[in-house]
Amino acid sequence: MPTNDYRQQKILMFQPQGFDQHSINTSLGRMVYYSADGAPWQTNVTARDDRETLVFLHGFGGGSSAYEWSKVYPAFAAEYRIIAPDLIGWGRSEHPARNYNIEDYLTTIREFLQQTCTRPVTAIASSLTAAFTIRVAAAHPDLFKALILTTPAGLSDFGEDYSRSFFAQLISVPIVDRLIYSTGVATSGGIRSFLEQRQFAKSNRVYQEIVDAYLQSAQQPNAEYAALSFVRGDLCFDLSLYIQELTTPTAIIWGQKSEFTGPSIGRRLAEINPQAIRFFQELEDVGLTPQLELPAVTIGLIHQFLPLLN
Repeated sequence: MPTNDYRQQKILMFQPQGFDQHSINTSLGRMVYYSADGAPWQTNVTARDDRETLVFLHGFGGGSSAYEWSKVYPAFAAEYRIIAPDLIGWGRSEHPARNYNIEDYLTTIREFLQQTCTRPVTAIASSLTAAFTIRVAAAHPDLFKALILTTPAGLSDFGEDYSRSFFAQLISVPIVDRLIYSTGVATSGGIRSFLEQRQFAKSNRVYQEIVDAYLQSAQQPNAEYAALSFVRGDLCFDLSLYIQELTTPTAIIWGQKSEFTGPSIGRRLAEINPQAIRFFQELEDVGLTPQLELPAVTIGLIHQFLPLLN
């Protein structure tokens, strides 16, 4: 039987050096986040309060968490105040036993920013969460300075209703949904298969630490509720109906081989609002999460976009 020390060591393995865990309370429960409070980041320079804040928001899928950005955000810790949360229902944040809806995430993302940031921030967000962030920024532009988004899609864009797909219908069947989650999602083999075949463009870029981190998140008590709400399509929407309302300066990074929504969807979305969406960068041989698949390239692009957007 693993000891408490062993379990804690396993948890810390997925937390970058010098980053500590904190939490705030949202209307749906406790939300955990990570910030650079320890060595080598906490110095007289990095402790000052006038630094710009970068908020890194992970996407959705079985086992998603702030780990998704953990190979990227330490590269900015010397210059910026970094905050990377686990969204409600994911990672180490609370997992209310409920069917989640779009408003749950629009509300808790807004509440998180209002409680942790006193000035407009640059949000760096992924996939469906990036689409949510566009909607939050459109409704509350005072919270944001800029957006840098990887594959922002509502997954039902331009009228293509994901919830009508065969898999979404299958996962809507009671009992079957829990069975699929426990046997096909929350297992090491299931996660590795999904990462290699659906999330990454090249399977050899998936290594064991990524699988372990996703598995740890997927096996949290009640983790199936948020994941199944996502897979059923309860959280999907048509981003093309909202993106025109965005006024925050935005850059988009899109993996050419994104399995769920290709770059043609991204370009159509960007063309709706060229005043706000100033840069669209397509990446060859990359899938849904360039921040995990090619973190160094993603870091370079974020460094490139930050001064251009600001």
